[in-house]
Amino acid sequence: MLKNFDYSRTVLAHGACYFFFFSFSLFWWSENIILFFNIPVCFFLILTMGISHGALDHIKGKKVLNFYKMNNILIFYISYLITSFFILIFWFLLPTITLSIFLLVASYHFGKEDSEIMKPRESILLKFIFFIKGSLIISAPLFFKFEETVTIFKILNFNIDHLLFLSDKGIIGIFFYLGLLSGMYFLIEEGSVRNNGGFIFLDLFSINLLYYLLSPLIAFTLYFCFIHSFRHSVSLINQLDESNFKKGFKKFITKALPLTIITAILFLLAVYFLKNYYVLDAAISKVIFIGLASLTFPHILLEYLLEKNEKRT
Repeated sequence: MLKNFDYSRTVLAHGACYFFFFSFSLFWWSENIILFFNIPVCFFLILTMGISHGALDHIKGKKVLNFYKMNNILIFYISYLITSFFILIFWFLLPTITLSIFLLVASYHFGKEDSEIMKPRESILLKFIFFIKGSLIISAPLFFKFEETVTIFKILNFNIDHLLFLSDKGIIGIFFYLGLLSGMYFLIEEGSVRNNGGFIFLDLFSINLLYYLLSPLIAFTLYFCFIHSFRHSVSLINQLDESNFKKGFKKFITKALPLTIITAILFLLAVYFLKNYYVLDAAISKVIFIGLASLTFPHILLEYLLEKNEKRT
């Protein structure tokens, strides 16, 4: 298991390095990237590489059901769908509040899952660090591209009057710089400078370059698909086969493909419906963020229940 974890860490390290050099190269050809990565291309990447990292939730759902002495997998699917459905309803009725909660929850989720490879010791402070670290994904677009980010918020029916107090970048700057400094926490532990220093630097440099040089949607897509989802997928591959990473990868593709395809079809149907009321780019943007929110909440709840019950055993 340790050998395979080391191999998984090597895969993540190589992936982080490649993405770092890709991000650095944006200094020279960011304009071409913007032309290529239009909204439909971003949508395609999220439908394939992005959402696939949550396509094994049904396996985790079986584990959670076992903890509660339940064997009917339909209970998991129904609960998952009901949670997603309620998020959609809340977004329709209270878009500003729902989006605000989603950003807070997503910040913690991003920070936690992006940091797990560094194996930090559990503590109350660590949970706050996860939130601050993940909030960089939210604060960076507001810090570098405020007007473009506000435009996305408008598309999502967010009441932008609540964002006017952020226009001077004071509060945004606090979260932005705290997000940058949060990486220092992972350097405190003994030996972590050697083990985690590279990950921290590559993370912060890549994320900031993406949001500085690209539009918020393109930057988020590249982060979500090639940093967040990539790392989580590697972790899942490691869990599927602890002795052979390549076999685990094949299992991951096989098991993730069905739910990925089903989710992609649902997202495409949502775009087809919404384009009757909005221009295509706006319809896609709504489906990307509202759709991800409807999946993120039950995904995080599932992760919480699984982690909580595994600690008990």
